[in-house]
Amino acid sequence: MLPVLALAAFLVAGAGLSCGDHTESGPTSTAGDLLTAPPASREDRSVGLPALRKEGPVSLEEAVQSRRSIREFSGEPLTLEEVGQLLWAAQGITSAQGARAAPSAGGTYPLELYLAAGDIAGLEPGVYHYRPAGHDLVAVSAGDVRARLAEASLDQAWVGEAAADVIIAAVYERTKERYGERGVRYVHLEAGHAAQNLCLQATALGLGAVTVGAFTDEDVRTVLGMAEEETPLYVIPVGRRR
Repeated sequence: MLPVLALAAFLVAGAGLSCGDHTESGPTSTAGDLLTAPPASREDRSVGLPALRKEGPVSLEEAVQSRRSIREFSGEPLTLEEVGQLLWAAQGITSAQGARAAPSAGGTYPLELYLAAGDIAGLEPGVYHYRPAGHDLVAVSAGDVRARLAEASLDQAWVGEAAADVIIAAVYERTKERYGERGVRYVHLEAGHAAQNLCLQATALGLGAVTVGAFTDEDVRTVLGMAEEETPLYVIPVGRRR
C-alpha cells in the first residue's frame, strides 16, 4: 500500500529537464498584508503555503477506487494546508532537478495554475497564481470571483458553491516551440495528468472535486486576469463533501 501523498511520484514521474518556470519567488507575506498592499508591490510579494506532507493514511489504490465527481459541497472552509497539497499534486516540484508531479513533454511545462479562493481559512478571497518553484501563491486580484466564474462556466452552480476553484491554463507556445503543432496534443495530455493528480489528492484528503470543461474561454480569462497567451483548459471546483 503506497502512502497517498506519494500519489504524484507513483502516478507520474516528471520529466528530468529544467522546470521552465518563468517567475521567481519573492518575499513572503501574510495574505492579509498582501491584499492590502499597494498594487505596484503585489507582484513582488507572495503568500507562502504550509509545508508539504509526503505521507498519508489513504493508499493510492483506495484513492483511485473512491474518486468520484462531487458537485455538492458542505460550505465549510478548506485549510491552507489542503490547498497547498492540491496545487502541489497537480504541478508541484518533486525532485531536486525541478521535475514536477505531472509529466511534461520535453520538460516544457506549459501549464499555469490559478486559484479562485472563496472559503479558505487564513487566505483572503481573491484570485491567486501558483508558483511551483517556491510553492507559494501570488495575488492577482482581491475579492470573491466564484459567482462570476460560475457564470463564465455556463452557470454551473457548483463552480460558485465550492470553497475554491482551481483553474488549469496553458501557454501552448512553450511546447509548440519544440514540437510544432503536435505540441498542442502534448499540452492537453499534460493537463489531464495534472487534473487527475489533483482529483486523487482531493479524494485522499476527504474532499470533493469535479472537473469542468464547459466554459467561455475569454470570460474565464477576464474573470481571473490571465495573460493573453494563457488559455484556460479546466475549472476544478473543490470543497468539503456535503
